[in-house]
Amino acid sequence: MGDRDELHDLRQRAHEAGIQGSSKMTEKQLRDALKKTGKGTEPMVAKQEAKGYL
Repeated sequence: MGDRDELHDLRQRAHEAGIQGSSKMTEKQLRDALKKTGKGTEPMVAKQEAKGYL
């Protein structure tokens, strides 16, 4: 159940960072998007890049 809690925490952090629709993202995508927002990338651009759309 630790993995489930960690995924929930990642989704919560993504929400707080302004990344909308994070419930359909994988753990890797969430980590990538959070890393990008931490470096100043706009939240939705970070999401699209993490999902491979950009």
